[in-house]
Amino acid sequence: MTRILLIEDDGETAEEIVAELTDRGFDVEWSSNGIDGLDKARALRPDALIVDRMLPGMDGLNVIEALRKDQVSTPVLVLSALGAVNDRVRGLRMGGDDYLTKPFAIIELVARLEALLRRPSESRETTLRLGPLELDLIERTAKRGERTIDLLPREFRLLEYMMRRSGQLLTRGMLLEEVWNYKFVPATTNLVDVHMGRVRHKVDGPGEAQMIHNVRGSGFILRAP
Repeated sequence: MTRILLIEDDGETAEEIVAELTDRGFDVEWSSNGIDGLDKARALRPDALIVDRMLPGMDGLNVIEALRKDQVSTPVLVLSALGAVNDRVRGLRMGGDDYLTKPFAIIELVARLEALLRRPSESRETTLRLGPLELDLIERTAKRGERTIDLLPREFRLLEYMMRRSGQLLTRGMLLEEVWNYKFVPATTNLVDVHMGRVRHKVDGPGEAQMIHNVRGSGFILRAP
């Protein structure tokens, strides 16, 4: 049974989350303050955590930061009433894997949690490298050799996903689900192809060896040149 640790000080919110996740077959542990929550996270090693940002005893982001310093890579969904872009960015940079703003629909929380649990285990390194290609995950910058690559946020996420799975065939369905968070893949859409075309143009510059390969009828592969 998948074990979830919920660290949330609001009793009503916690009861709703626990009830919903329990009904869906999850084993849920609940802590109402940051210090106890950190201790439980270290002792129980759950499959995923749901952590409120503002907690008594110890701030939720400090809880996450402490776990990351312990090399705990368990996926974390951050809950917060703070929804500004800077707040979300800070939550993710402190070690959160996803960020959900209060108030939220419980079905969205479940969907986001399930998406986190589906992700393959990934290291929390801050730089990804493949041949001459380099991504800085903190500064959100990309380079090929000495050349800077200007990527839009979605393009960066797409390239990051591909770099973490270099050499693997990635289908359009996989990319739509993981990069665009589509729960149901549309029968016809050129969304992936349009974005991939832009990323290929930026990554594989004139005179450079090709790194992004289109496998006709199947998907795409990123390989070192």
